[in-house]
Formats: sequence, C-alpha cells, structure tokens
Amino acid sequence: MRTEIADKEIKKGFATKGVFPYRWSFTLLFPLRNIFLSAGKLIERLDIKENYNVLEVGPGPGYFSIPVARKLKTGKLILADIQPEMLEYARKRFSKKKAGNASYYLCNGKTFDFSDNFFDVIYMIAVLGEVETKEAYIREFSQMLKRGGIVSVSELAGDPDKMSIGELKDLFEKHDFSFYAQYGNKRNYTLNFKKKNGKQDS
Repeated sequence: MRTEIADKEIKKGFATKGVFPYRWSFTLLFPLRNIFLSAGKLIERLDIKENYNVLEVGPGPGYFSIPVARKLKTGKLILADIQPEMLEYARKRFSKKKAGNASYYLCNGKTFDFSDNFFDVIYMIAVLGEVETKEAYIREFSQMLKRGGIVSVSELAGDPDKMSIGELKDLFEKHDFSFYAQYGNKRNYTLNFKKKNGKQDS
C-alpha cells in the first residue's frame, strides 16, 4: 500500500506545473532519463570547450552537471537554482563522485549576480517553462554571455511546463538572440540561441 501511495505521489509531482519539488529530486537521477536525453548527447549539443565558463540554470540534483563539469578542464561550471536544498544535494553528489570544478549559486528568481560577458554557454533542461519571469531571465542571460555565446534550452516529453519550439524562438529572438541550432524531434529537443550584440568581451 505504501508503495502504491508513493508511486501516485511521484506521478503527481511530475504532472504538476511549476518548480519541481525537492522531495522528489531523487527521481531526477533515474537512468531512464537517458531515453529522453543523455549527458553525452547534451554535451555534444552544447559543443563545450574545456576552457569555457558554463552556467546551468535549474540543475536539480546534478544529473547532467557532473559530466559537464568533467568536460571543463580549465573552465568552470556554476550551478544556479532557486531551491537551496537542490544545490546542497548537487554539492554532495559532486563531493561523493570527486567531481570538482563547480560552484553553486542560489537564485532569487529575477536577477543573477555575475559579471557581464562572463559565460560562454548557459543551459537549461526542462526548466524555462517553470520560470515566471522568463523575459527577465533572458535579459540577464544576454548581459552575462560573451558575444557569440550560446543559450541552450532542452525540453522533454511529459514535462507539464514544456515550451514549444515556436514559443522559444519568439521569446529569444526579441531579446538580442538569434536561432542557431536545433536537435532532436518535437517531443524531445534542444534549441541553441546565439547572442548577437552587447558589450565587447573583456
């Protein structure tokens, strides 16, 4: 009976719109996620170089974060989340797996306290649809990214907050980004947007 109740609660968590609850964060580590998007495939789509500064927004417990961090030999990965419990969970997993090269940033849901022209890549996986202040986030991304930097958005089947390809293109193209690349299909896809203008890189 307890198992049945737990299964129902987990399914409810996945079906509910909004920020994914920390209490079900362990479900984000199930290997079945590879059916939709594997870490290896994500890294290929991000085209990360070993010296890049990379920001992951909404990493959860860090399912994709550790493989990305290991790709960055001289660069750095920063994990940003609005739930301190998620960041602590990710930090513990990094420590257990002896995966360094990462730091952790607690978001306020509106702004990011990073230097202009700092990041080469910013990525999100099944996250942007949960964000209430989408346009504010994208304006912040434009400031933080280097000229020609990439924002990568992956959306997965079954996510109640999933955004359509058209919605994402409309959103980014009115905020100093141009559509750059698309991977996958209509159910599970990654869209990359490139920063067009902004201040000269430091």
